[in-house]
Amino acid sequence: MTPELTKGRRTLVLAVVALALMMVVSAVSGLNVALPDLSAATGASQTQVIWIVDAYTLVFVGFLLPAGAVGDRYGRKGTLAAGLTVFGAAAAAALFVSSPGTLIALRGAMGLGAAAVMPTTLSIITTSFPPAERGRAVGVWVGVAGGGAVLGLLASGALLEFFAWNSFFGLNVVLAVVALIGTLLFIPASRDADAPRLDPLGGLFSLLAAVGIVFGIVEGPDRGWGDALTVTGFVVGALALAAFIGWELRRAEPLLDVRLFRLKGFGAGSGVITIQFFGSFGLFFIILQYLQYVANLSPFRAAIALLPLPMFLVPTARNAPKVAARVGANRVLPLGLLLSASGLAVMTTLGTHLVYWHLAVGLALFGAGMGLAGTPATTAIVSSLPPAKQGVGSAMNDLSRELGSALGIAVLGSTLSATYRSHITAATAGLPPRAATGAQSSIAFVKNASGRLAEYGPKGRHLLDSAQSSFVDAAHAAFLTAIVVLLAGAVFAAIRAPHKGESVGAESSSPEVPEGAYVRAR
Repeated sequence: MTPELTKGRRTLVLAVVALALMMVVSAVSGLNVALPDLSAATGASQTQVIWIVDAYTLVFVGFLLPAGAVGDRYGRKGTLAAGLTVFGAAAAAALFVSSPGTLIALRGAMGLGAAAVMPTTLSIITTSFPPAERGRAVGVWVGVAGGGAVLGLLASGALLEFFAWNSFFGLNVVLAVVALIGTLLFIPASRDADAPRLDPLGGLFSLLAAVGIVFGIVEGPDRGWGDALTVTGFVVGALALAAFIGWELRRAEPLLDVRLFRLKGFGAGSGVITIQFFGSFGLFFIILQYLQYVANLSPFRAAIALLPLPMFLVPTARNAPKVAARVGANRVLPLGLLLSASGLAVMTTLGTHLVYWHLAVGLALFGAGMGLAGTPATTAIVSSLPPAKQGVGSAMNDLSRELGSALGIAVLGSTLSATYRSHITAATAGLPPRAATGAQSSIAFVKNASGRLAEYGPKGRHLLDSAQSSFVDAAHAAFLTAIVVLLAGAVFAAIRAPHKGESVGAESSSPEVPEGAYVRAR
């Protein structure tokens, strides 16, 4: 258990975990700013670019639940310090490499460190703050999780104005070092004396499920949906997911008791966060490429262009718990998802010539929706579990975020790639095979090789215009896909989320709560 802390100490604890959280979140969002320069410097294809982004998230997802359990059993402070060390060391190594394959591996190592950091930060909040202050602290956490993504974009964009693309990893190292010093100085030692045994087999099944499914989604557009490797990825992912569910149902001390999803707060909160981050990180992945490849903005100007999102997200996230308490999560969560969907609908009006107010309005609506739904959904998850299960509960919250992020980048990125390829193909007819293949693989190739392509006559000289038009069409298709998912999530939340005054947690006496789910935690 955590000893009672003074108010000043709790403020320092919140500052440290917020910094560690910003490090983890910005490691995904900040890289998106560097993708155009990274693609040019390393020669990475569009598929390799998706893997450089998603390798981090996939390892993150696969180890979140085990990391939360490790923190509960062996100590949250030590787990946080270990995660920061691994993350910082991998980021430092990435400063000196330029091979796409090596970058993918190092991003995976950073994901392993992040998996130990993120669930521990929320677990430290829920065990360090008294109930009267917990909602506000969680609101700060949610605000940093959303707004920190854009702050990471700004910091990365500023670095790229003066330094090479790999300076992004230098930012990761600095954040890791500062957060590690703060952890050693201010974070209290805490663990649960009655924490359950670890579940390595369950962790393996969860990792295989995430990797298999996302592998199929990412590789499908390039290899073909009927390709043996693509199909194998989906089959392995589906079988591993089924094995995970079956294994967890049979264990006396499961890594994640899947029966907890019968709880309205736990199930609705997890689903809403997954869907919300599906849309948000898919948006970051696409819009930053649009702003640099199509609107021709510098990395820093592209990051500045996204400021309307955190300007509306952060204040909305802080006040969302009050709104949810007054009207019920079953109304607030759907409204948040609807606002985000409307923001994406506005962004489908973007063309090859940027009209900034279209983008600003879309980002403002999307950010307000994230803030309105994010804090109540997070609170619903952590409130659904007793104190002894806060580590795994926090990990489930983070798992929802990162699974949504990985699926958003994979699904919307694959939609982007497939639509771009189908639209640009006609414009590459008659070009040499190498040039045609490169142009079809990504807009980055066309942008970086426009001078050489001009040697192939009028078709080559106008290929950049065709590529930009194809990319805009592809972005619209990806946004429409996200809108459908967000609208489906709004319907789910309206049906499933707790009503005003309805219990969302372990204290509920509702017959839908599985008794065995709490027997080990009491």
